[in-house]
Parts: sequence; structure tokens; C-alpha cells
Amino acid sequence: MSDNHTPTAIVTGASRGIGRAIATALAEHGYRVAIVARTPQLLDELHRSLSDRGFHAFPIVADITDDDAIERIVSTTLDWSGSIDVLVNNAGIGIFKSAVEMTPDEFDAMWLLNIRAPFVLTHAVLPHMIAAQRGTIVNIASLAGKNSFAGGTGYAATKWALRGWASSLMLEVRQHNIRVVTICPGSVDTNFSTMTKRGDHITQPDDIAAAVVFALSAPERTMISEIDIRPTRP
Repeated sequence: MSDNHTPTAIVTGASRGIGRAIATALAEHGYRVAIVARTPQLLDELHRSLSDRGFHAFPIVADITDDDAIERIVSTTLDWSGSIDVLVNNAGIGIFKSAVEMTPDEFDAMWLLNIRAPFVLTHAVLPHMIAAQRGTIVNIASLAGKNSFAGGTGYAATKWALRGWASSLMLEVRQHNIRVVTICPGSVDTNFSTMTKRGDHITQPDDIAAAVVFALSAPERTMISEIDIRPTRP
């Protein structure tokens, strides 16, 4: 930031994995962080961890597939900090089945969380960023949003959609000094799905968080619009 303004970030899916790493990294880099997740116990643990280190964090227990919950996230964050400078659309779900095995309810669950929720939350945040004439929307997509694979007829479809939406959004809001950044991880060492590879040689959640910080730290005149991240040794 070019002035003394202390930026505020909202991070969804913040209680574990990549979201927790992003929330922690942003706090360490001077952000006030509204941490959003559905699991109160894990969210409280993260809040205590950050607060004990002297960081400013605000826990919000919410299901972002609920439009009313999204309005509450935005309003309570503004009441807490007065601004929303960064939105990290991280929360997501992966169900990996063939098209014939996947149920419509499973497909809908991924669609609601992976693409509709980021749209609705961004829709609620953008007027405040436009009024401030600055802000950044960070979307955690996936290399599955660029590469087809068996068992990805649902999950990959949502990540392709997320990337398409984000690319168009970037063209719509850049005139307001708002940046749109899409992060596309490959295999990351988390419990996200049974398909995820594990081990120290695989990309870690902290590595994804470092990429987010890197994109945010670029001069305001510069937008790093998309970053692919994959393990050096798969």
C-alpha cells in the first residue's frame, strides 16, 4: 500500500490446508485477516494461534454457499476493520468420480462451493473495492482447470469455470485499480482428496501462500494475473 492504510484480507476455507497457510502468511506480512470457515473448533484454534503471536485476526464461522452468510461476512468484516482490500476465494471441494458414477447432488455441491460461492462473495465485496479504487481478488483454482483427466468431469469443470470467470472479471475491474489473481496449484501436500500425493517433495501449503504474498506485493501498477504451481519432482 502506498499510504499508512493497514490492509484487510478475507480468506475463505481458512481453518486448514492452503487456506490456513494463506491466512497465516498474510497476517505475518501485516494484514488484518478475517478468517472464514465452517468448522468452529479449527477456526478458533487458528484464531488463538494468530492472536497469541500478536496478529489481528477475526474469525467468522460461515457456510459460503449460503448467500445470507456471505452478506454477514462482508458486513462484519467492514464493521471490524473498515475496509476489504483483499479477498482470497480459497474454499473448495473435490469429488473425483467418473461421470457415470457421480450423482447430480455431488456435482451441485462442487459447483456451489467452487464457483458460485466465489462469484457471490466477490459480487458483495466489489462495490467496496470500487469505491476505494483499489483491491485484489485472489482465486485458488487448480491445474485441473487447465488439464483434463479421468475422474475430473465434475471437479475440473468447476476449476475451468473459475478460471474463465476470473479472466473475464479481470478485464471488467482493472479500470478501478482492482487486480484479479488466479493461483493454479498442482499436487499439494494436504488432506484435500484421496487423489492428492503426499510427502516433503510435493508442494506444501506454505508454498501456495508464498505465491499469494508474491502476487500481492507487486507494485499496484502491476498485476500478476495467473500463477501455475507444481512440484519440481512429481
